[in-house]
Amino acid sequence: MSGTGALVYVVDDDASAREGVARLIRSAGLMTKTFASGEEFLAAPRPKIPSCLVLDVNLPGATGLDIQQELGKSGAQLPIVFLTGHGDIPMAVRAVRAGAMNFLTKPFDEEDLLNAIRQCISYQLEDELPSPENIGNMIGESAGLQRVLRAIQVVAPTDSTVLIQGETGTGKELVAHAVHDLSRRAKRSFVQVNCASIPATLLESELFGHEKGAFTGAIAQKIGRFELAHEGTLFLDEIGEIPLELQPKLLRALQEHELERLGGNRTIHADVRIVAATNRNLAQMADEGKFRSDLYYRLNVFPVTVPPLRDRREDIPLLIRFFTQKYARKLDRAIEEIPSATFEALVQYDWPGNIRELQNVIERSVILSNGPELQVAIPEINVRAAAVGMGDTGSNISEAEERARILEALKEAKGLVGGPSGAAARLGLKRTTLQSRMRKYNIARLYQ
Repeated sequence: MSGTGALVYVVDDDASAREGVARLIRSAGLMTKTFASGEEFLAAPRPKIPSCLVLDVNLPGATGLDIQQELGKSGAQLPIVFLTGHGDIPMAVRAVRAGAMNFLTKPFDEEDLLNAIRQCISYQLEDELPSPENIGNMIGESAGLQRVLRAIQVVAPTDSTVLIQGETGTGKELVAHAVHDLSRRAKRSFVQVNCASIPATLLESELFGHEKGAFTGAIAQKIGRFELAHEGTLFLDEIGEIPLELQPKLLRALQEHELERLGGNRTIHADVRIVAATNRNLAQMADEGKFRSDLYYRLNVFPVTVPPLRDRREDIPLLIRFFTQKYARKLDRAIEEIPSATFEALVQYDWPGNIRELQNVIERSVILSNGPELQVAIPEINVRAAAVGMGDTGSNISEAEERARILEALKEAKGLVGGPSGAAARLGLKRTTLQSRMRKYNIARLYQ
């Protein structure tokens, strides 16, 4: 999760414990800053808001509860994980009831602490506003997604037409919103039309409006979507479904920024920035005469292709955690753990419905999970888990095959062992288990 810029603060008066937690956090690819006392933490300038605070309950001077109360008074929405000795559990329980995310008793399991920290980060991700690292609330670290984000940053400040291409469910609508939000038109209207959901006989009226009496049933004047989007952005979703007979009028509106309402003869000027999206191959459709080539060229000024989820698998763990926490909060479910085997199964699945399918699967799984562990009740995914996961001690792969898998996972994770994008998550193993196997196969020295 290092690509998200996640920062974790650690406050503990025990130097060895403090530095041990900091090393663990860094090993998971996260940034960290430590403080030796509550007073030091409260007095320190914080130019960057952290994603999580790991806080010892029983601090000398300002206790963990004192710090929690001070943060609450300042309005800071900072997720807290409390660390406590057995004698301080009642105090930690009070802290959780007051809004802390979690508490762990010392000595704690390292993986439990990392999971609690990642849970905090997932909650923060849900509430973040768009930023250069989180444009349009699109979550991911993959090269494919980063190319899309860079393209958005380049084209958004212009008024150029954008054509977003990609499979169903890849997030084309999020890209369209991001283009608008980062443009000079951000304070004006974002008007959306799904060209596939409106009957062809009504689409012209929806886009361009009509005058009273223009056709049977036109009992009043109607303002079209082009006019409604004046000085803003018009998002034409599923543009490949627009009827051929309507395409010349759309082309004129794009080129001249002019239109007439259906049944009218007055020319109306509409200053509109066009963003279109399609899951179809418009170039091929133009070659086959199913889409006007001049309209295609007018739309294809700045193409942006959104990759399918199967081509950005390293983003799947981030998305799983994000959607799990989102729906756990929405549905009031206490989901505290996502098993490694579940992670591996979801990462290996090809997701023909892309992010939309993943989102729906996670929502359904949260609904069906009765305990603290996420249960994915999708047979084709569970079968895949049994086939590819390394978490099973009964797996019959050879040591050479296992070593090769570990090396491949480390290569894909760019050497990162822990974290939701790390090699351990890809292999369905605990971080500590993977580190043990890396030592066994003399791999650890390559990644120190």
